[in-house]
Amino acid sequence: MLRVEDLEVFYGDARALDGVSLQVEEGAIVAIVGANGAGKTSLIRTIAGMHAPGRGRIVLRGADIAGMPSHRVCNLGIGQVAEGRQVFPSMTVAENLDMGAMLPRARAHRAKNLDRVLALFPVLAERSAQAAGTLSGGEQQMLAIGRCLMGQPELVMFDEPSLGLAPAVVQAMLQTIRDLNREGLTCVLVEQNVAVSLKLASRAYVLENGRITLSGTGAELLADDRVRRAYLGL
Repeated sequence: MLRVEDLEVFYGDARALDGVSLQVEEGAIVAIVGANGAGKTSLIRTIAGMHAPGRGRIVLRGADIAGMPSHRVCNLGIGQVAEGRQVFPSMTVAENLDMGAMLPRARAHRAKNLDRVLALFPVLAERSAQAAGTLSGGEQQMLAIGRCLMGQPELVMFDEPSLGLAPAVVQAMLQTIRDLNREGLTCVLVEQNVAVSLKLASRAYVLENGRITLSGTGAELLADDRVRRAYLGL
């Protein structure tokens, strides 16, 4: 479904990604793990069209989308749940969800998608007239996922969805991602909880200093001594 080939990204003279290549099969959960500063968010933002690559290809269903503006990438079916949630704090929950439905691909399906989001996160229906900035961290994460789903994506990139959330909320959030995947949504998961993300993932990549250093199934990387020492403290 998505293929990244030899991707390089620079911030000025600093190289954030150095020859990154990976594949995302349709219907999979693909985990990207690595330390802070490894380049995970740079990779997500480049796929989403928020950064232009210096070199390389990003191929979605056979078409190279590298360098395409983010609104066009979204309208092709790639959604993003950004690190830190990034809701519009002064707008209501309902208005935030409406923003997600503004993509041309999603406008005709707004009512159906809204029903789906509110069934997935009933608390958002209860909070529909409330300013998004007054929600709890877990509720804001629900809203960020819901807003993304309103755009009717076929692939969603989750960037640190558990960041700053209580353990019980984290488990619920990861269960939601698992459930969405079972419904057919392809997922890319960048997650600080390496053990959990590798258990969820059918395919996983380790990113270090802008380079892919290991890849395999989630189970293979979970059993790899290098991963266990570096990220699991074992």
